[in-house]
Amino acid sequence: MGNKIQTAVLVENHPYNVAAFQRMLNSFSNLQCFVQPIDLFVQDDVNRDQYDAVLWYNMNWDTPAQGSALRNYMEKSFGESEQGVVFLHHALLSFQGWDLFTDICGVRNRGGDTFKYTQNQTVPCTAADPDHPITRGIADFSVCDETYAIGEPEEPGNHILMTTDNNTGVRRLAWTRQYKNSRIFSYLSGHDERVYDNEQFRQVLHRGLVWAANAE
Repeated sequence: MGNKIQTAVLVENHPYNVAAFQRMLNSFSNLQCFVQPIDLFVQDDVNRDQYDAVLWYNMNWDTPAQGSALRNYMEKSFGESEQGVVFLHHALLSFQGWDLFTDICGVRNRGGDTFKYTQNQTVPCTAADPDHPITRGIADFSVCDETYAIGEPEEPGNHILMTTDNNTGVRRLAWTRQYKNSRIFSYLSGHDERVYDNEQFRQVLHRGLVWAANAE
């Protein structure tokens, strides 16, 4: 599909600043990003596996229905290729109660009765592994962001990359894992343009996409 890292960007069921988000994507000079609804992506069995990476920025609450295109894709196709995957911010609230998505993304409690979000938070970000390709050389920084009170990402196989001492939400902000043949990078930051415009946030997200695509 081209010399650049071909990246599908999946959106659905959550509003966001489209122009600011697209400007951020356009700043990733070695990526070519194609924003599309997740329901169209999962039905495109001709082209979807040609992407090097997939950035999930959707928020699909419920477990997909048996026999649906999304359910079939997740159960039969996800992770079968070496396509890299990044889950960003509200994408990590998706499919509450579905064990399959827990195995994929690395966090089990993604909502429920104890869930809350807190906006306009100062979130200090510290590299838990300063030697990883995603975080190497990135100094501590802060973003103004929305935090989530969900479970900590404690599933076996998680490698924690970034943490915060903000106590309104999850302390482990970013992690990697492997699902079948796919590299997975999960990053809880990313609510709006105040984060999109943060240079360090952009750098972490960009590196996460490059790493997931195994192109670093």
